Formats: sequence, C-alpha cells, structure tokens
Amino acid sequence: MTLTAHPDADTDLFDRFRVIDVDTHLTEPPDTWTRSFPASLHDKVPHIERRDGRDTWVVNGEYVGAPGFYSMAGHDGVMPASIPQTYDDIAPAMYDARARLEFLDQEGIDAQILYPNVGGFGNGYFLRIGDRELVAQCVRAYNDFLTDWCSADPNRLIPITALPFWDIDLSLAEMDRGAALGHRAINFCNQPQDYGMPPLADRHWDPIWARAEEAGLAVNFHVGGGSMGTLLNDAAGMGWMTNFAKVSSMIFMDNMRCVADLIFGGICHRFPDLKLVSVESGAGWIPAALETFDWQWRNGGPRLEHPEYDLLPSEYFERQIYGCFWFEDRVAIDAIEKYPNNILFETDYPHPTCQYPGPQTPAQRPRDYASRVLASLPEEVTAKVLGGNAAGIYHLA
Repeated sequence: MTLTAHPDADTDLFDRFRVIDVDTHLTEPPDTWTRSFPASLHDKVPHIERRDGRDTWVVNGEYVGAPGFYSMAGHDGVMPASIPQTYDDIAPAMYDARARLEFLDQEGIDAQILYPNVGGFGNGYFLRIGDRELVAQCVRAYNDFLTDWCSADPNRLIPITALPFWDIDLSLAEMDRGAALGHRAINFCNQPQDYGMPPLADRHWDPIWARAEEAGLAVNFHVGGGSMGTLLNDAAGMGWMTNFAKVSSMIFMDNMRCVADLIFGGICHRFPDLKLVSVESGAGWIPAALETFDWQWRNGGPRLEHPEYDLLPSEYFERQIYGCFWFEDRVAIDAIEKYPNNILFETDYPHPTCQYPGPQTPAQRPRDYASRVLASLPEEVTAKVLGGNAAGIYHLA
C-alpha cells in the first residue's frame, strides 16, 4: 500500500471520522453485586470496605482489589502515590453511565466497548469467590449490571458478556442470555489452562466457538486474562512498579500465543465466520508474528498433519482476527499498512497506561495521538481503523 497523506492532515481526526473505542473499562460502582443479593450474602460477594483509608473490594473478608488501581486517567504523579484512595477521588465518568456519555461527547468518541476489572480481564478472578454456584450467580449479576449500565445509551455503551468459561453448559446459557439482552460479543479467557481447564486450542471449546459463530458474536481475548499472580510476584526484587511495568509489557506476548492457538489449533479453519479480537495487546508485533507463523507453517509440520488447512496463518488472520492499538507510533502504521481491515483503535480508559492526561502523557489525549500518528494514512483507511472495522465486528450501525 502506498500511503498518501490526508488533504487536511493537520485537522483533528476525531472531528472528521467516527471513533469507536474498542477497549475501555468501567470502574464497577460499590453496589455492582450487592444490589443483586440479599444482605445475608453481601459479605460473600464482591463488596466495598474502607480499609486504612482506601476503598477496597472484599470477598469473605479477603482483599480482591481496589477501584483506585483501575481508575488512573487524569491523575498526576507517579504510582502508587497517585492512586485514588476512595470513590470520592475517582471521576464519575469512570463509574457512572451518564457521566461516561458526557465524557464521550467531550472527547469526540462515538462508542466504547466495555470490559470489567473486579472479575478479571478474562473473568477468571470470579473463581476466587469459591462456591461455584455463588460464582455463577456473581457472573450473571455482573452481566445484568452491565446491561443496566449500558441502557443509558446501548448504541454508544457497548456491553460484552462475561463468560464463565470453566463450565461449558453455563457458558452457552450465558451467551444466549447475553445476546438476548443486547450484548454484542463475549469476553473469553486467553489462558484457560491457568485455571485447570484445557488449553485454548483444545476441541473442548468448540461448542463455544460454534455458538458464537452462529450468533454472530465476536470472541474477545483481553490481555491478562489468565492468572497473573505468579507474574506479579517480584521474586527478583526489581521493585513493585518496575515489575508491574515489565508484566504490563510482557502480557502482550500472551496474546501472541493466544492468536497462535487460534490459528494452529484449527479454530479459524473450523469456524471461518467467527470473529476473534486480541484486546489491549498492541498491534506492532502482528506483522512479525504472522511472518514467523507463515515461515514455520511452510516448513512442513501443519501441512503434513493437517492437509485440510487451506490457508496460511496470515491469511486466516486477515480473514477473521483483529488487533488493537492505542500508544504505538511507527509500528502501528506498519501493522495498519499490512492489515488495514484488521486493526482497531482503543484508549484503555481509565487504566494507568491510557492516553488521557496523566504522568506519562501530561498534555496528550487520544484525539491528539491519533491525529498525529494516523495523519499519513489514506482517508478510507483512517475511517476503517478509527471506527469502520469495529462497527462491522460489533454490529454497530
């Protein structure tokens, strides 16, 4: 592809193109779960307690997270000192739907796809609750909460179903229920083996892929969807924040493995109409990974063991897999140049690494970043990357 600059390359792209932000998180409000359970069960489901001056999520007396860690957009200073301590310190747009819509208008974003925090990016953290029936109820309660939250404007706040992947029958039922509620996709664990389940490439998961394909639901794999507990253990003594930065970088590679499983495991071949999205994993690595996959594919193994595979890995990817970017410069353009129909735009709002003003980007918003980095692209490509590709995946008119 020969890149030709926009005729108005110095203008704000968010004013000229539809923007669909495919990876954001909502900071779950304090009553996300307690509203669905009787008071006798409130201690057994995620609920907020104030400990040492900090609002924390607690289950059965055990700490399971803190909303401030998920809500860093716009906070100056360096973590952990700048982490918001209570909901009073967190911007309402992070947990209130009406405020989020006002924020979208302010930032020039048409719609956002919404991911969880407390239950884990791949839903596995729900298992910390213990009792499997109560866990199932908590997953359903979250999906119901998300439906209600997005009802403020379901064409702009886009819910995707948290899937209880550890139970196939329950997952299928929740997929059907979510689709009936208006959810546009499912959120699936990228490393189910971390929770004692078969690996992603195993045919154990075929009923999930078949149902998603039939229903037209994209399957989303968010980074950090596996168990990050051992990774976050700073055994080398680097320092908590240094290790956190390392882990936040290296979990991109977990999604490279995820994409490899989807292709080499035959999932793309068996389910050719299934849409698969690698979320918050960057895009710069995609061309290099696919060149590597193609090289190894041609060297014999898959062609001998699976003669039914009729496409190269890069061709399977181009047909049905998507990646997202939000901070990369030249490497994002390289990926877009190679796969203009497969790259999506995200912001990761309101997490610590998002583009909104903060310690790492004191004056830069997503619109500033996009207008600078994407200025060299043809208009039709910019339109796809900022919103057109996502509109097709998530059925947004």
